[in-house]
Amino acid sequence: MYDWGISAAQTTIMTAVFPIFFVSYAGAGMADTKATETWGIANTIGAVLIAILAPLLGAVADYKAAKKRFLTLFMILGVGATMSMFFIGQGQIMLASVLFILTLAGATGSMTFYEALLPHIASSDEIDRVSTAGYAFGYVGGGLLLALNLLWIQQPGMFGLPSGEGLTPEQASLPARLAFVSVGVWWLLFSLPILRRVPEPPRTLEADEQPGASAFRIAFTRLGETVRELRGYKQAFLMMLAFTIYNDGIQTIIKMATVYGAEIGIGQSDLITAILLVQFIGIPCAFAFGAIAGKIGAKRSVFIGLTVYTGICIFAYFMKSAREFYMLAILVGLVQGGTQALSRSMFATLIPKHKSGEFFGFFSVFEKFGGILGPLVFAVVINQFQSSQLAILSVIVFFVVGGVLLLGVDMEEGERTARAAEASVRAVS
Repeated sequence: MYDWGISAAQTTIMTAVFPIFFVSYAGAGMADTKATETWGIANTIGAVLIAILAPLLGAVADYKAAKKRFLTLFMILGVGATMSMFFIGQGQIMLASVLFILTLAGATGSMTFYEALLPHIASSDEIDRVSTAGYAFGYVGGGLLLALNLLWIQQPGMFGLPSGEGLTPEQASLPARLAFVSVGVWWLLFSLPILRRVPEPPRTLEADEQPGASAFRIAFTRLGETVRELRGYKQAFLMMLAFTIYNDGIQTIIKMATVYGAEIGIGQSDLITAILLVQFIGIPCAFAFGAIAGKIGAKRSVFIGLTVYTGICIFAYFMKSAREFYMLAILVGLVQGGTQALSRSMFATLIPKHKSGEFFGFFSVFEKFGGILGPLVFAVVINQFQSSQLAILSVIVFFVVGGVLLLGVDMEEGERTARAAEASVRAVS
C-alpha cells in the first residue's frame, strides 16, 4: 500500500501534471527550452540532496532499528512540499523548483527505507514476486488518482471549479493545484498500513559494537566498513553499478517525457491521458514480469526491458504526433514497472539482511547518481544543440552500458556471499 500511495507522487507530480504546470504556468514568459532545462536542473539538485543523506541515515537506521521512523520523516517532508505546491503563482519558477526538489527528496528518501524492509518480509524464493506486486499495486494507486486528477482538470465545471473563457491564470490553474493537494492526502492516507502493520526489523550489532554507543559514530564506522567490504560483495556492487547506468535512462524518460512532448506540440490532455495509459498497462505487465522471472530468471527479464527501452528512444526521436505519443506510452507501460521491480529484488538477494538499510542507502546513492546524470545530460544536450530530439536519442547509451555491466553479475555467487555474512551477527531487542 505504500507503493500504492507514493505512486501518486510519481504519476501526478514527477511525470504527468506538474511537469506541464512547471513549463507552462510556473515558467510562463520563459522560452520552452529554457523551462525544460530548468526542470532538468531541479531534478538534478533533488537527486544530489538525497544521495548525500541516504547512506549515513541508512546506517543509522540499521543500528537504531529506525527504518520506519526515517520513512515517516521523509514521507512527511514530501507530503508537506507536495501540498504546498497549491500556492505556486504564475511565473514563480523558483518556488516551483524548490517545492519540487523537496518533494523529490521526500519521495526518494522514504523509498530508501521502504525498500530496505523488502528482504525482511520476503523469502528468497518469493522476493521477485513481492517486489513486482508492489509495483503493480503502485500502478493501480497512482493510476486511479491520476484518472481523477485528469477528470477535474479537463472537466472542472463538473466539480464546481472555474471553467469556460475569460479565466484568470489563478482560476485556470486551480484544478492542477488542487491535484497537487490530492496527491499529498493520498500519499499520507496510504502510508498508514505500513506504519501500523509492518514490524520494524530487529536491531543487529556487529561483533565489536555495543548497544549504548553513539548512533552516528557507529554509522560512520559502518559506512567505512561497507565501502571496504564492497570488494567482498562484488556482485552486489556490480549490480548497483549496472542499475545506476540503465536506471539513468529509465528515470530520464520518466522525468522528461511530458516536457518533451509539450515542447513538440502535444496537448496537455493527450500527454496526461498517455501517462494514465502507462499506469494501467503497467498493472498486468508488472505481474507478468514477476511470472517471467520465475521461468527465465530476473536477470534475463531485465534484459528484455532494456532492449525495449532502446527501441523507445529511437521511436521518440522521430515522434511528431499525439498518436505516436500514445504508442510510446504503451511501450513504456510494457516494461517500466517490471524492469525496476526486478532490479530491486535482485539487489535485495545480494545483500545481508542486517545491513539492508545501509546497503539500500548506497543503492539509493547509486540510483540517484543515475537520476543526476540523465536529466543533466539531457539539459546539456539541449543547451549545446538546441534540440530535445538529440537529447532523447542520447539516452540509449545508458541502456547499452548498463546492460553490458549487468551481464557480469553472478547472482548465485552473490547470494552465497550474502547468506554467509548473515551468520556472523547477533540480534538485540
